[in-house]
Amino acid sequence: MGYRRPDGRVGTRNHVLVVPTVICSSLVAERIAAAAAPVGTAVPHLAGCGQLGPDMRVTHETLAAYCAHPNVGAVVVVALGCEQVIAQHLADTARRHGKLVEIVAIQAEGGTVRTTEKGTRIAQGFAGALATEEREWCDISELVLSLKCGGSDYTSGLASNPTLGRVTDRLVELGGSAVLGEIAEIMGAEHVLAARATRPATATKLIRIITRVETEARSLGLDIRGTQPSPGNIRGGLTTIEEKSLGATHKGGERAPLEDVVAYAAPIARKGLTVMDTPGLDVESVTGMVGGGAQVVVFTTGLGTPTGNPIAPVLKVTGNARTARQMADNIDLDVSAIMDDSETLDAAADRLFADVLTVASGRRTAAERLGHREFAIHRRNPTI
Repeated sequence: MGYRRPDGRVGTRNHVLVVPTVICSSLVAERIAAAAAPVGTAVPHLAGCGQLGPDMRVTHETLAAYCAHPNVGAVVVVALGCEQVIAQHLADTARRHGKLVEIVAIQAEGGTVRTTEKGTRIAQGFAGALATEEREWCDISELVLSLKCGGSDYTSGLASNPTLGRVTDRLVELGGSAVLGEIAEIMGAEHVLAARATRPATATKLIRIITRVETEARSLGLDIRGTQPSPGNIRGGLTTIEEKSLGATHKGGERAPLEDVVAYAAPIARKGLTVMDTPGLDVESVTGMVGGGAQVVVFTTGLGTPTGNPIAPVLKVTGNARTARQMADNIDLDVSAIMDDSETLDAAADRLFADVLTVASGRRTAAERLGHREFAIHRRNPTI
């Protein structure tokens, strides 16, 4: 069950999103969001000014994507007043998608205290309005699922990722969508996904992005294949980037056709499987995929991670029994029984699929209960 939006999409949450246009207004945004708890949420970030063209574009597009997201019912834009990101553009985006929206500006209002007070009144009013909205039955074909892994170990490629892959296949067969990021963790296994592309241009685009990432690394004197797996991955039993990537791509299923390859935080416009050009860094990757329209994130982990997101529930799955015990407050689903053959992949996938549906219908994840709302916008260039 979800929230039907004026633009036709479906939200799994109904947040009042407080968006700082620039780092300088992030604290005020966080205070306003806290005053509108539990539906209030902010996206504090380090950008919004002094950025070169491509990075400025990505910052603006990511913030605009969050303003338009179906998990958001209302938006308060918090500006400073002299930054590069234009508050009115963000507000206009939110309004076009049928959101309640207002702007407050620190310089115009007369400082932190007055802006916080005014923003709080607006956000609390929006929260009251959203409280009257009810969920309705929605078809699973309207779900966009973000596929993420982090803190991977040997159990990831053997248990949690294949479990998620079966869920991906099932969702796509039912008409839904899934998005896979982490280009550096596709490297070495790109041929597997390219072979499932429905159009030659899609396969070519994927290979070009892989090549670009490698070329950018080499321009800095780095061999990206030599920096993966990470030290934690190696301690967890992964030995080569190919091994890590083959395990990571399991999240995309075995049958789901690769329908599209898109830029960071770009709209996920096609049903089926989409690859998004995101870094492997967990928070930046999740931020981008949610920006693309994912309403739920499934995050597999072997070593454990607490990462969440400000507007989308992040459901944690582990195939490592030790991690399931030691980080029980962060883990939503333990599929470690696969490792000793006491549970099949299909049975684990049935449990995960059921969890995805209940989370999409409102059940809070561990990350939500603990207040994990990490947010970071990808950038490639220096600040000037």
